[in-house]
Amino acid sequence: MTQDTPDTPIYIEVAVDSVDDAMRAVDAGATRLELCASLSEGGLTPSAGLIDATLRRVDMPVFVIVRPRPGDFLYSASEIDVMLRDVETARTAGAHGIVSGALNANGTIDEDGVRALLHAANPLPFTFHRAVDFSRNVDEAADRLAALGVQRMLTSGGALSAADGSAAIARMVQRLGKHLMVMAGGGIRSSNVKQILRDTGVRDVHLGPRRTQESVMHHRAQAPRVSRAMDADQFSWSTLDDAEVCRTVDAVRSAATTG
Repeated sequence: MTQDTPDTPIYIEVAVDSVDDAMRAVDAGATRLELCASLSEGGLTPSAGLIDATLRRVDMPVFVIVRPRPGDFLYSASEIDVMLRDVETARTAGAHGIVSGALNANGTIDEDGVRALLHAANPLPFTFHRAVDFSRNVDEAADRLAALGVQRMLTSGGALSAADGSAAIARMVQRLGKHLMVMAGGGIRSSNVKQILRDTGVRDVHLGPRRTQESVMHHRAQAPRVSRAMDADQFSWSTLDDAEVCRTVDAVRSAATTG
């Protein structure tokens, strides 16, 4: 599994949380989808209905995230049990891969939890998500993931963004690229993706740019509130910025052409 071969395709994974966004991502040039619910909370496990409907509407690899709640990645035994059941649901529905992960309280990889998730996902490929960036040491965590047999790891190199963590990402690609596919994610946009590709040597990038979608409802009731957030707007929501995905895809293709 090499990552630094110039003729290896560059994969563009786009995070989506609706069927409409999944179709827009495909039209924009994505080559893989990460299907989530609640991207505003970092991405949670999507419903069985969303998984099934998305798989029916798009002809593209769909990797399903399994994350039972927002917050940290330290999970109780009951939460792990739920995650294993969600992996089975996604696998049975026809998902092409699973995205998940778990940490111990000391910031190391929860190896027992990850082994169980890998076993439940088999034979689907497994991506360890950005929980790795919350570990105590991303290099140590990457080594453990490679040893466990994880196929892909999404990371910003432990930094706020992939651009900031490019040196760490490049280091992991060099050390582990034959054993663990390192996918760069975190703030990747059309304006920086070429530089990130050059600096890191990754052949997988992950993004999920968002924009505000305004409701077209004419009637707007003022009294009811279905969100606890004090500033929540009941008549707008976050959706995929497919125009930015298009620009990023063009930038990636340009980088691949020019080397």
